[in-house]
Amino acid sequence: MKICLIDPPLPYSSPPLAPLILEYLGGLTKRAMPDAEIELLDPKFRPFSVDEIKADLVGICGSRIVTLPWVYRTADTLRKRGMRVVLGGFNPTALPEQAKEHADAVVIGEAESVWTEVLEDAQRGKLESFYYGRPLPLDNLPLPLRLPGYKFHAIFTMRGCPYQCKFCAITGLYGKTPRYRPIEDVVKEVDALPGNYYWNTDGNVWGCNLKRTIDLFTALKGSKKKWFGFGDLKAVATPSGDKLLKAARDSGLLSLWLGCEEKFSGEMEKSKEDAVKKMKDHGIDPILAVILGKRTDNPDTFERIVQLADRLGIMVHPFLLVPYPGTELYEEYKPFLLKNGQWEFYDGAHSLFSHPQMSDEQREEKFFKLVLEMFSLKRVFKHLFEIPLSVFPAGHFAFIMRELPIRKGMKAAYEKWLQNSKSQTRL
Repeated sequence: MKICLIDPPLPYSSPPLAPLILEYLGGLTKRAMPDAEIELLDPKFRPFSVDEIKADLVGICGSRIVTLPWVYRTADTLRKRGMRVVLGGFNPTALPEQAKEHADAVVIGEAESVWTEVLEDAQRGKLESFYYGRPLPLDNLPLPLRLPGYKFHAIFTMRGCPYQCKFCAITGLYGKTPRYRPIEDVVKEVDALPGNYYWNTDGNVWGCNLKRTIDLFTALKGSKKKWFGFGDLKAVATPSGDKLLKAARDSGLLSLWLGCEEKFSGEMEKSKEDAVKKMKDHGIDPILAVILGKRTDNPDTFERIVQLADRLGIMVHPFLLVPYPGTELYEEYKPFLLKNGQWEFYDGAHSLFSHPQMSDEQREEKFFKLVLEMFSLKRVFKHLFEIPLSVFPAGHFAFIMRELPIRKGMKAAYEKWLQNSKSQTRL
């Protein structure tokens, strides 16, 4: 049986990062069906024509909501040509009935517990409509099938999150209880990674269990690979913060994206500003991801972001709030949604709901003005001198490799928005 697995294209450019979910699903498929012919396709890196795909079974990842229109169109096309299609990921899990309209089967939840059954049913020609994955212990996972040619690859070390932020979709797929991979398995996988850089895609690399995190970082000290991750400032502000940061830096951590809670209003508590400075003192470059355009925001919130970035000497990545299906926020914002179901607009660059103080055009205009400032070449290269010298040259090289494609994508989004705005004005 020939099995084709696809990670869909993004609307704008992104860093040269191999799609982790595609590689892991490839490894899972190889273990479940060793004799199968497996093809992994990532059009972000190597474009292809959907008309060229030939397989007995096609699995498409629907984890990024902005890609759903492409996912559904592609699935419809392949099914018309007689191929069976399975959809899975965050959004098919949150919207299973919608996904089923475009697929022979939908995997709801995590794939590990049901993927062998999916493959065997497909081979018999008797796919069920829905397969309900259940959370399993994260030991004895297959090694992923690594795709060649990427600058960055990724790993994960845990799933689940106890924080239950109402705008986050993680718990909808992975649950509220953290589950951890054995440290020795993580170290083995990192050692096997191609290249010198990798991403840790955990939603929060140190937010759930500080002792386990420090033990993991200590075990990774000998890998000599450099990495990036996602985290928060709560752990850094604890009494164990210095020990945690030293272990993280010794493990090769270069830069951390700091997720900003939804209530953020353009200002930061002194304890958190101190935590940012502490990260920089330990040679870790913090990048702040900021959610803007909430119904509780006011027009001044956007302007305060630039002041914050300058005061702390950090890069800020702004996004307009996206109410993801399956989250508490989505239900709360339902009465105010403007583009419900128009998933191509759910990219963090469009206003998706009405606002008591600002029109959707005003919020988008303020957002893109901020984006153009944050990703100006002057500011990007200025930040090179704000990155701790202790990570030179690896940290500086990796920053450029990561940020320039994001800058390119943001500029493309702005130009598209500008064209659409002019078209609407003419109307």
